[in-house]
Amino acid sequence: MEKGIFISFEGPDGAGKSSVMAAIAAWLRAELGDARVIETREPGGNRIAEQIRAVLFDDRNTNMDARTEALLFAAARRQHVVEDLQPALAAGKVILSDRYVDSSVAYQGAGRQLGIDRVWELNQYATAGCLPQLTVYLDLPVEEGLARIAAHRSDQVNRLDREQLAFHETVHAAYDELARRHPQRIVKVDARPPMPEVIDQVKALITARFFA
Repeated sequence: MEKGIFISFEGPDGAGKSSVMAAIAAWLRAELGDARVIETREPGGNRIAEQIRAVLFDDRNTNMDARTEALLFAAARRQHVVEDLQPALAAGKVILSDRYVDSSVAYQGAGRQLGIDRVWELNQYATAGCLPQLTVYLDLPVEEGLARIAAHRSDQVNRLDREQLAFHETVHAAYDELARRHPQRIVKVDARPPMPEVIDQVKALITARFFA
């Protein structure tokens, strides 16, 4: 399973994860070939996990219990691991994932107040310990991230994006705590500069970690 490379992209809402990951995917495909690079996302990545995603982000589900939410994220992740991630790693692919375990720990463990350690342990069970070798943590002040969402993708806001400012601040603090706990895996990248500069920082990080 460790033949491949697994990189996740994390951070608060509006930090630019999807845009940075898309640019990194294009760069790696140019360097390694199209067949070697896989882009995916969480929750999602395959038919079953995408169905769970639809339930999680349905605006009608505002009464969803916090533990139900955490369990659904973990269930989608389990299907993602066994159906997509493990086979790709065994085949020597480079996987880029828009969110992974750290999102559940930050959003459900901290934001929903279920407990960081409890949600971490739930996801260790779900993934059987399948973790990225590198997690790119795109760090951005909460209010700046929410302003970016309002300005650039207000038509794509989901029920988690609509949480109060205090919720997002708690999530941001949890990401910082995770970076302190896992310094070898999680590397913080300042997401405030213009996008090309952020992308260059991430390219340099990946090159030093895997291709130096």
